[in-house]
Amino acid sequence: MYPILKTVHSYWAFITLIVLILALINAFMGKSKGRDFGAKDLRISLFGLIFSHIQLLIGLILYFISPWFEQWGELGMGVMKDPQLRLYLVEHLVTNIIAITLITMGWSMHKRQTDSSKKFLRIGLFYTLGLLLLLSRIPWDSWL
Repeated sequence: MYPILKTVHSYWAFITLIVLILALINAFMGKSKGRDFGAKDLRISLFGLIFSHIQLLIGLILYFISPWFEQWGELGMGVMKDPQLRLYLVEHLVTNIIAITLITMGWSMHKRQTDSSKKFLRIGLFYTLGLLLLLSRIPWDSWL
């Protein structure tokens, strides 16, 4: 089960990153051109939110069934001394939860705005922060 889920998590990450980048481009283009926030903009932003949440759920399941997780029982807080274990067991998890929280905040804040410019700005700003955090903790050397 672990290898299959790891592969799904990796490929879904590509899709999620692409959708988030599209949502960012759309938000900044909409803001810069002064467009009205329409149904297409809503869907693109919503897809960014949904895909990132699905990625988080897959990642959480993967976290608890991975062989890495057993290191907590063996090493306890000694995990923090090993950079690779710390990345997989602490940094990747915590940073990505914060990133998805920021993306969710951007989505929630945009719904409260009445001005299209502010809607685009909320999506653009918070999705950018979330994407940067996601990119910062991807284990690039072992991805796929």
